[in-house]
Amino acid sequence: MGHFLSIVVEPGFFQSAPVRLALVAGGVVAVVCGVVGSFAVIRGQSYAGHALADVSVTGGSASFLVGISPIWGFVGVGVVAAGIMDMIGIRRPRGRDLATGIVRGAGLGLAALFLYWDTTSSNTTGATITILFGSIFTISSAILPAVALLSVLALGIVAVVYRPLLLSSVSAELAAVRGIPVRIVGLLCLMAISVAVSLSAMTIGAILSTALLIGPAATGLRLTSRPGLAMIWAALIGLAATWLGILLAWDSFYWPPARHGWPVSFFVVTLVFIFYLLARQPARWATRRPAVRSQAARAAGGLAPAAPGARQG
Repeated sequence: MGHFLSIVVEPGFFQSAPVRLALVAGGVVAVVCGVVGSFAVIRGQSYAGHALADVSVTGGSASFLVGISPIWGFVGVGVVAAGIMDMIGIRRPRGRDLATGIVRGAGLGLAALFLYWDTTSSNTTGATITILFGSIFTISSAILPAVALLSVLALGIVAVVYRPLLLSSVSAELAAVRGIPVRIVGLLCLMAISVAVSLSAMTIGAILSTALLIGPAATGLRLTSRPGLAMIWAALIGLAATWLGILLAWDSFYWPPARHGWPVSFFVVTLVFIFYLLARQPARWATRRPAVRSQAARAAGGLAPAAPGARQG
């Protein structure tokens, strides 16, 4: 085993403190994105996740201007954007997309301004690259408590509203009849998505963070029609892609001819895409979506209406 590791892993990998921090932070973020991203896919809010990732650039660039950690800029602006999207959107999908597009456009406009100020009026070096593409090997141990706190927050939201969220994902009308506050549940889901995207932006960059949110979740839902099991698959796939990406980025420093190393974000996104393509039964994805919604209804408490003519107990 030691000989095999020496072939696959270049020297110093396990001894490097930045690598150990990257493995811990990246692993936690991957699990959060896998769980939260599953709901984003089931609810058809992938575009909302993409928009929140783009808007998070505004917070990251603003954080460099005021001298705070980028993670607080990512999260702060992401949560505000999620609230605005919910406030100006309506329940129909077209209305949600319209609100998402408006917020995304406004956020990107501010991001362009802040990034311009970062490069012209600030002494910060490499801020634009760090914000857009991440810098997981430069994560400080001081940021780990914030990562842990935000991860618990996102997973806690999903745990608290799990069954109402599943039911409202199946049928908002049925959930409303059952007395579930659909608007509040939807807002909480958006908040969890914004936190997950912000954490992902810290590791692989804001411009690519949606890949870690949506890719593993979509792959997990290809592998199973059970929402709970799909979340576990998504977390494991995201974890594997992140850890393998960190390993390949480390090894790439030894690759000829340049020997400068490749970015972690490239490997993570590429691996997520490969896992998605290799997922089993891709041709049955279209028929599995109804099964996912049926499983979600049963997981939410068996609240789906009975079929006509079904025997009543």
